[in-house]
Amino acid sequence: MKTMGTIRLGIQVPSFSFGVGRSETNASGKALAADAGIFENLVDVATVAEVAGFDSFFVMDHYRQIPMVGAPVGPMPEAYTMLGGIAGRTSTIMLGTLVSGVTYRNPAILAKMVTTLDVISSGRAILGIGAAWFDTEHASYGIEFPGVPERMDRLEEAVQICRMMFDEEAPSFQGRYYAIKDAFNFPRPLQAGGPPILVGGGGEQRTLQIVAMHADACNVFGDVSTIRHKMDVLARHCESCGRDPATITRTRLGTLVIGETTAEAAGKLSKLAEARGYGEAQASTVIWGDSDTVAETARSYLDAGLDGLIFNFPDPLDTTDVALAGKALTSI
Repeated sequence: MKTMGTIRLGIQVPSFSFGVGRSETNASGKALAADAGIFENLVDVATVAEVAGFDSFFVMDHYRQIPMVGAPVGPMPEAYTMLGGIAGRTSTIMLGTLVSGVTYRNPAILAKMVTTLDVISSGRAILGIGAAWFDTEHASYGIEFPGVPERMDRLEEAVQICRMMFDEEAPSFQGRYYAIKDAFNFPRPLQAGGPPILVGGGGEQRTLQIVAMHADACNVFGDVSTIRHKMDVLARHCESCGRDPATITRTRLGTLVIGETTAEAAGKLSKLAEARGYGEAQASTVIWGDSDTVAETARSYLDAGLDGLIFNFPDPLDTTDVALAGKALTSI
């Protein structure tokens, strides 16, 4: 494992439908057609987040939009191509996917891609990876979608391969599903020990076990009590394999709805719940309110055992919300 800079405050972009319900301009006021403006709009979000104190920037890695975020025809650019472009327009913020499904790419090729992102970004890449879940997407693109046990086995092998390719110049590995032989990885990653590996998901039997054995970071979901439970499970896995859980950066992904006033935030939350079809359970996991309320709620999650929080926003192009969140949360 490597020692990574702790993720304290991250932003994730799950939707690239920036032109919906607004004039076709980006945050800088530049007129753009919806598809033509995706990259510049995303750069606006990343640069505002960087200035606002966010330490990490993630895009969702899918080939079509997921049901809980938007319509399947929503734009979904290839994640690593987009991150490479953003790397050239930012300077300090860490860059990665949250997360890449293990089924999407051969793990050795994925390691090469993330290494290249690390070189382009001068050492700011994060490898986010998970077991994949979106069966319809796999069917659409002709990607094999094995059952959960096999996907978990593939995830563990993939993480080991990526680690070896970050650590060694020409590693070899023979697993049940993947094998490499003298897999040269040049240029080398710029980060000492290579990009940190973040495993997404809160599965208690395998996912968190894989985190304890092989990963630098994890990302989970849920309310405060769920997070506290997941961190206890992770700690038990760490004890079993002789690892200090403090060496793992522990984060949660969730939606943030922030306003100058509580009433403003409540209005935004209502619109979000209607647009995404949120039920009571889903709405309850959204952190929302004015700056003071959001900061207080965020602290309760950190007190539950997390090192950092990663947020997406109802409208990521509304960079005033990103800036307001940064002001509220960078000091907690």
